[in-house]
Amino acid sequence: MRIVCSLLAACALCFAALFGWAFYEFYWRRRDCFNELGRCYDPASHTVMTDAGFVWGLMAVVALGLAFVLWMLGRRR
Repeated sequence: MRIVCSLLAACALCFAALFGWAFYEFYWRRRDCFNELGRCYDPASHTVMTDAGFVWGLMAVVALGLAFVLWMLGRRR
């Protein structure tokens, strides 16, 4: 059971890193660009982005919490 919990914790940690990178790439770097409606126009790619990038940050925090819980369960048994 320890090995399974440790592997699942490692997978959750990898997902937390992936979601953290997505949060940084899609939201944090462009946070000054968003207006009061939550939209940002990117003139280089001619696209309008929304500020829904914070969802990536939320998913990163949830995955990190799951990794911590699984790590604690693996240590306990």
